[in-house]
Amino acid sequence: MTRLGRGFSYTMQKDAVSPVSADVIFASSRFPKYKIGANNQIVEVKQDSNMLSTKEMVERETTLLLEQQQRLSVRDLANKFEKGLAAAAKLSDEARLKEAASLEKHVILKKLRDALEALRGRVAGNNKDDVKDAIAIVEALAFQLTQREGELIQEKTEVKKLATFLKQASEDAKKLVDEERAFARTEIENARAAVQRVEEALQEHERMSKASGKQDLDELMKEVQEARRIKMLHQPSRVMDMEHELHALRTQLAEKLKHSLQLQKELAISKKGDKNIPHLYEIDGAAALGSYLRIYPCSDSAPDLSGCTIQWYRSTSEGEKKELISGATKYVYAPEPFDVGRILQADISTDDRTITLTTSAPIDPAAGLGNYVEALVRRHDTEFNVVLIQMNGEDQPSQSIHVLHIGKMRIKLRKGKTTMAKEYYSNSMQLCGIRGGGNAAAQSIYWQAKIGLSFILAFESERERNAAIMLARRFAFDCNIMLAGPDDRSA
Repeated sequence: MTRLGRGFSYTMQKDAVSPVSADVIFASSRFPKYKIGANNQIVEVKQDSNMLSTKEMVERETTLLLEQQQRLSVRDLANKFEKGLAAAAKLSDEARLKEAASLEKHVILKKLRDALEALRGRVAGNNKDDVKDAIAIVEALAFQLTQREGELIQEKTEVKKLATFLKQASEDAKKLVDEERAFARTEIENARAAVQRVEEALQEHERMSKASGKQDLDELMKEVQEARRIKMLHQPSRVMDMEHELHALRTQLAEKLKHSLQLQKELAISKKGDKNIPHLYEIDGAAALGSYLRIYPCSDSAPDLSGCTIQWYRSTSEGEKKELISGATKYVYAPEPFDVGRILQADISTDDRTITLTTSAPIDPAAGLGNYVEALVRRHDTEFNVVLIQMNGEDQPSQSIHVLHIGKMRIKLRKGKTTMAKEYYSNSMQLCGIRGGGNAAAQSIYWQAKIGLSFILAFESERERNAAIMLARRFAFDCNIMLAGPDDRSA
């Protein structure tokens, strides 16, 4: 039997009851200005000589609250007392079971001794001595059992004392927990009130700062307006003179440009040596990407263009062999990106002769178009809003808005959730500017998605039309496809 001594009770008491500082005081009337040092001692925080900012004060108070929360957490102490009380109850149950077993042993030994006494009176000789020895052994066992019962009673007494002590300690711990919780609630409420006051002060400071900043800005604007007014009062004629001079320069520049185009046309005619031949037709329009060129009669003797055959060509400035532009048989033609750097030529054939007209200079690129296309190339997919004019050569009466997707691998045309066409770049695909169509030619394209499926689409502006053509040809070139118009020979 294990003996329960004083050392065990002292160990349980030491493990169950952790040291708690008795000089802990909670300040409930003001925001806490202390911190916990070594051995749970309170260390007063000295006031800084310099005034702290609001943000630093909030951070410091938050740190103090966290430390206080750790100090006030006494649940572990209560749990230890509860565990000790459970251990004491378990020991008490074990002692009770041992006592019951001891009583049973006494009864058995008494019955055994009585049986041996009865047997001793019946036997004689050696058997009687054996019975006597057995009775002596039983009495020795009874004596040992009595001693162990004494030890068990002593252990039981010690266990009862330990249980009483642990029960009292548990009640004390519960009281301490309740007191600490009450103090903690008070401190937390005080901390919340202090934080709320700090937040209100910060909001008030922000409002005052915004108000003062807005007031300063309004005053500065008033001063600037007053300074401008004073300056205009002193120099009104100078500003007006500059505006008139700028307007006059713009007018002169437009006239000079028009006169320059006319001189270029006359120079081109004089180089051909046909001064004596009357000019029947001329090409009107800027030789630049984004505009459109129009043939118009400049003589009363010129035949009507509706009865003539017109064909547009493109050639280099060195006068190499001209290249036929398939489908460009109208008196209006809008240059496309494939025409940049080339001279455009129009042959007007009548019954008895053919008249050749050329642009005075190669087609110029649109300003900023190259950078715009390079920005679009970095995207995976670019969308353009278009209007469907024709489909497979048939006019579309409902000119609703469609979306043209130009991607790195394919081109897709859709209306809402309905897909009209979605084709990957291939040798059968064609894309170019529309060759004819009046004033809208500079904003329209011809797209053959595949053999047997073609569209004429109008864009919102000339810039988007040309950017779409250049972007699609760039992506097709990356797929080893030369995307051009009908019968075009790619450079």
